[in-house]
Amino acid sequence: MGRRSRSGLLPHGLVILHEDRDILVVDKPAGLLTIGTESDKSRTAYYILTDYVRKGCARSRDRLFIVHRLDRDTSGVLVFAKSEEAKVRLQGAWSETEKKYFAVVHGQCRKSEETITTYLAENQAHVMYSTSDPAKGKLSHTAYQVLKQTKRFALLEVSLLTGRKNQIRVHLADVGHPIVGDRKYGNAKESYANLALHARSLSFTHPFSGQRLTFAAKVPEYFNKLIGGI
Repeated sequence: MGRRSRSGLLPHGLVILHEDRDILVVDKPAGLLTIGTESDKSRTAYYILTDYVRKGCARSRDRLFIVHRLDRDTSGVLVFAKSEEAKVRLQGAWSETEKKYFAVVHGQCRKSEETITTYLAENQAHVMYSTSDPAKGKLSHTAYQVLKQTKRFALLEVSLLTGRKNQIRVHLADVGHPIVGDRKYGNAKESYANLALHARSLSFTHPFSGQRLTFAAKVPEYFNKLIGGI
C-alpha cells in the first residue's frame, strides 16, 4: 500500500484510515472544515492533508482533490483523491457509494425504520428546507433504522441515499426528531455543544483497482455519553 504517518494522527485530530497512491481516507473530527471558506482558509482538513502529502514542502507539486465534503460539525469518514482522474472516477460512481451515518436525535421514534422523501431547496439565507414542489427543490431520500432508544434520545443508523446539503439534518427535523446539538435545524437555543452526527462508514469501488473498499470511523465518545454506550 502507500505511505502512512507513524501514528496515523495528524494535527487537529485528523486520523488517517487508509492511504495508497490514488486515495487518502481519513476520520475527520467535528469542528474542522473540509475545505476553506473566505473567512477560514487554513485550519481545514484539505489544508492539513495537502501539507501532509507534500511532506511540509510548499513547493511540492503533490496535491489533493475534493471528492465529497462533510459539514464542519459532522465527524467521520472523508475521502480525498490524489489525482484529477481518481476524483473524476470516484465522483462518477458516487451514486453507488454506500454512505452510513450515526445520529443521536431527540425523542422516541414511533417507527423502527423509515425512508424520508422530500424535495430539498435552499433559501436566500443558505438554509435548506423541504418542499413538495419539484420545480423548487431536488428529490432527496434518507433512510434510517433505530439502533437504541432511551427516554430522551434515539440512536439511528442513517443511510444517505442522495447527497444534498444538510440533507440528514433537515429530514430528521422534518419528522420531529432533530439531531442533538443542531441549532440550525433543531432548537436554536440547544444546550448541547456538539452536533451528534457522525459519518460512520463509506463503501465504494477503488477508482483503479476495482476493489470494493469499506472504511469505518470510531464513534465519538460524545455519543456514548448521550446514549449510554453503543
